[in-house]
Amino acid sequence: MIPSAETFDGTWPYRARYSEAAGFRQHYVDEGPPDADETLVLLHGQPTWGYLWRNLIDPLARKRRVVVPDHMGFGKSATPADSDYLAREHVDNLEKLLVNVLDLHRITLVLHDWGGPIGAGFGLRHPDRIDRIIAINTVLPLGAPGYGELMAGNHADSAWFRWAAVAEADGTLTEVLGNAGNTVTHLMLALQTIARPEIVTPTWVRAYASHFTDRAECRGVIRFPQQIVAAGMKPPLPEPDPSAAAALRAKPAVLLEGMRDTALLPRYIIPAFRATFPDAPVIELPDAGHFPQEDAPEAVLAALELFLQTAGATANT
Repeated sequence: MIPSAETFDGTWPYRARYSEAAGFRQHYVDEGPPDADETLVLLHGQPTWGYLWRNLIDPLARKRRVVVPDHMGFGKSATPADSDYLAREHVDNLEKLLVNVLDLHRITLVLHDWGGPIGAGFGLRHPDRIDRIIAINTVLPLGAPGYGELMAGNHADSAWFRWAAVAEADGTLTEVLGNAGNTVTHLMLALQTIARPEIVTPTWVRAYASHFTDRAECRGVIRFPQQIVAAGMKPPLPEPDPSAAAALRAKPAVLLEGMRDTALLPRYIIPAFRATFPDAPVIELPDAGHFPQEDAPEAVLAALELFLQTAGATANT
């Protein structure tokens, strides 16, 4: 767990807040007017933490409340020894924070990587609290036709998932990801793709590596890919309730897709999104990889602002 006061040379200036509602010390950022009409919830994925959103929080929080949690086992959140780190646990944790602690309504979900399934899982439980959905290089398992086949194709072709499958089979996945403090930069650069390697400074490396001090602190980063590639694993999340899925699929949505992503391949992710939200816009970012927030933060911010200003929220009843 990264110390609460750590700012990484001033690149992460946000006040650390904590909740114990889920049974562990969960870190989150809560910026902007607390009485704003809408709240953006920014959810990271693998192997990042709230730091991924650092270039977007301040401008988004000028008029809106912005909440940025760290999942269990990442960033400034704790890594409890008695958890399985399954996606449904992350959904439980998110629910306790957003509902039991913060009681948020009129939420726009901003989702990246595993933040997509986790945010979708939360939304399926509370569609009445969701106004809009912004997907960034992620997937949303909401029962769309053909979704499973597209995901199978992605996992067969993706550099990240091909490596994870082989590594899990030969027993090296836990060794590599259990040493994420030293391997995280390579994983992000090569297997998922950072398109602008010049952004990888010593401060950047320290920010993404600091949580992973030993194998015990790497439980979360190991478990995410295992849920896809390990033999005998159940699906990360249960089949969605059809009525809740229909309610979410009726929300305004947009996909921002870094087209150089080698983990979630655009040729599968874009059709999966369009199957889920047939009338929603897709914004292709040709010079971004799996992490557009790192490769093209200005373009991401401009796209988010345009969507937030033009996409009306659905009426919740």
